[in-house]
Amino acid sequence: MFPAGFKAMVALEQALAQAIDPELLELVKLRASQINGCAFCIYMHTSDLRKRGVDEMKLYLLNAWRDSYLFSERERAALAWTEALTRVADDGAPDDAYNALAEQFSEEERVQLTFAIGAINVWNRLQVGFHVAHPPRGAAMRDAA
Repeated sequence: MFPAGFKAMVALEQALAQAIDPELLELVKLRASQINGCAFCIYMHTSDLRKRGVDEMKLYLLNAWRDSYLFSERERAALAWTEALTRVADDGAPDDAYNALAEQFSEEERVQLTFAIGAINVWNRLQVGFHVAHPPRGAAMRDAA
């Protein structure tokens, strides 16, 4: 256990929840979790988006967002940045992804979004690294939060 680390991550999540549009934040978290193959986080963020009333088709098409008209330009920029930073070891942070982000988000929003992407990647690595399975269907996910 590392209570201080967990507490710091929860505090970061609370700050991000205050700073970023909730639906956009959940889409970013879900997309990073798809890339990282984190079943626990995919389950949680899909459930959270459904609770928010997001169109099911948008959830189904998230991994093909480039080819779907369901995503706004702002969401596209955030998703491209999410993919770039989640796969940073492959291609770095490409200028085209950053430029698209800069067109849609202020400097402060870019920093907030980058923190959010970093945070979900930490959570994914914890869940995947420790082989944490998603809960049974319908189980409560946010008891500690």
